[in-house]
Amino acid sequence: MAKLNLRPLDDRVVVQPEAAEETTAGGIVLPDSAQEKPQRGKIVAVGPGKLLDSGNRGELSVDVGDTVIYGKYGGSEIEVDGQDMKILRESDILAKVL
Repeated sequence: MAKLNLRPLDDRVVVQPEAAEETTAGGIVLPDSAQEKPQRGKIVAVGPGKLLDSGNRGELSVDVGDTVIYGKYGGSEIEVDGQDMKILRESDILAKVL
């Protein structure tokens, strides 16, 4: 993927969602309206961290390249260079896939 010209602020991250499943386990093809929203994706950009009361920045526990699981309706959907992306707060991320 080309360099992303987007830098999230504070404790936000930009995630590229994985493609939704297009067929069921039995091989039935699902139309777009029946496909589940993906809840898993790869982090492509991270912000500098939340500004703390002390004036320092809190360190994020995720980094570019990590695969994460996030809430189904969390974050904001955007389109960057023809690709669907999501901007999430670090607190919207439920888990990091190891």
